Amino acid sequence: MKLEAIILAAGAGSRFGGGKLLAPWGDGVLLDGAMATAFAAPVNRVHVVWGADSRVAAAAEAFATRMEARDRLSLVHAERHTEGMAQSLRAGLARLDAASAGVFVFLGDMPRIGPEITPRLTEALAAGVLAAAPEFGGRRGHPVLFSAALYPALMALSGDRGGASVLAGLGDAVALVPSADDGVLFDVDRAEDFGERPGRDE
Repeated sequence: MKLEAIILAAGAGSRFGGGKLLAPWGDGVLLDGAMATAFAAPVNRVHVVWGADSRVAAAAEAFATRMEARDRLSLVHAERHTEGMAQSLRAGLARLDAASAGVFVFLGDMPRIGPEITPRLTEALAAGVLAAAPEFGGRRGHPVLFSAALYPALMALSGDRGGASVLAGLGDAVALVPSADDGVLFDVDRAEDFGERPGRDE
């Protein structure tokens, strides 16, 4: 299957105090975690959707260059990102190859997703479901792999509604793939989260 990835990285990070995705993480910045997993996934291209802060785009380009994968990176400016997550998602979807069979949707503030989960999500989608997501401790995590059949529903979203609202109506057409690592739930909202292992439902 021809798959692609979108990393949503357009938010202002206001609860963090701004500049969240550029905060130090490991040997780089927080965004690098999502970038590493997306580029390791079985995808042709990785579309990083950024908003008001052009430094996010620069950080994404720097990472891809270090990985010698600049040709697989697409930088997408979501001009209407302040209207909510849906606008950022739609901006990324608009850049997908028309021949793609599905898209992984990553969140830029989730740096601990292991690379082993994306091939398993791909296998689940190939088996015929409409979407696949990791699960840890009975909670659905990220990234979510959406089939191309769901692109119209995702493009119809508005405001701050993300892909979770589309998944909610799919029932058994969503495959939940068990993960041995809580990184599929861990996100960073505030500076103190760097020392925690929280998760959020979306």
